[in-house]
Amino acid sequence: MSPPPGWYPDPHQSAVERWWDGTAWTEHRRTPEVPQAAPAAQGFGPAPDPAATAVMAPASSGGGRAKILALAAAGVVLVASIVTGVVVLGKDDDGPGAVAAPSTEAETGPAPTPTEKETRSPTADPDPDTLVDDLNGITLPVPKGWEKDDDTVGGGATIQTPDIVDCPGDSGLCRHGTVTSNTATGTNETDPKALALGDIEDAAEAAYDKDKLDRQPYGGVTGHEQVKAGQVAVAGRAGYYVRWRVHTAKGPGGYVQSLAFASSVGSESMIIVRFAVGAADGAPPVSDMDEITAGIRSVDDSESSGGVGSGVTPAP
Repeated sequence: MSPPPGWYPDPHQSAVERWWDGTAWTEHRRTPEVPQAAPAAQGFGPAPDPAATAVMAPASSGGGRAKILALAAAGVVLVASIVTGVVVLGKDDDGPGAVAAPSTEAETGPAPTPTEKETRSPTADPDPDTLVDDLNGITLPVPKGWEKDDDTVGGGATIQTPDIVDCPGDSGLCRHGTVTSNTATGTNETDPKALALGDIEDAAEAAYDKDKLDRQPYGGVTGHEQVKAGQVAVAGRAGYYVRWRVHTAKGPGGYVQSLAFASSVGSESMIIVRFAVGAADGAPPVSDMDEITAGIRSVDDSESSGGVGSGVTPAP
């Protein structure tokens, strides 16, 4: 029931005509050569056929009977045109003159089938060894044995160890290591040392005390001692870090570190990077903290060495 190929009023631009190839609209358009005295109503199929106009013209001979026959033939053609338009509108909204837009398939190609979607492979990570924290304007290296956390929502840019193990305390699952960067909020402090010293206890509790469900995966923190602290250059800025060895009621506990420094982009807000590395068998080496710290870069200067220092050194 589709109209034959031809020029019809463009459903989106009534002042021009568009080519209908018999099944779909094409991109060919033109200005009508002869203005139509009575264009077809929107939604009722193609414009009147030129042959119909010829039938409607008065006969050159034959008297009143010829005129009556011509008018009758014109009426039949008009009724047939309206009926065809209604049928086309009811069965195929994509035909010429339809109110709906032309077929998306004709405009942009066929929509993907479910089979095509299911067989698409995920886009490969162009740089699996670097985590970009666009919010804070830094990049963090991803050491061997670590991975990016692609599912982080509202928790800062995170790298983590891929293996999940049973927690030694409450039922649940734990990781041997996580590193997360966040903008320092709730304070106007701009001194990296003050920020790191003020954050380390919170970092220890977040890693080894109660989790977000108020459970204690390690039975709670029973004590700690400071093992390192000092100034360090981070992403071209002077920073400060504090590292604790944390002891827990269940399991061997682990190490936490708070690293504070100013961003070198935007408003140069203060950044706190929290580290947590377990002390159990299978956990990554504590030296990974030093490797990550030394490898932090500004997104504007990814090839720089970071500044005046080249690694983490203990305080005098």
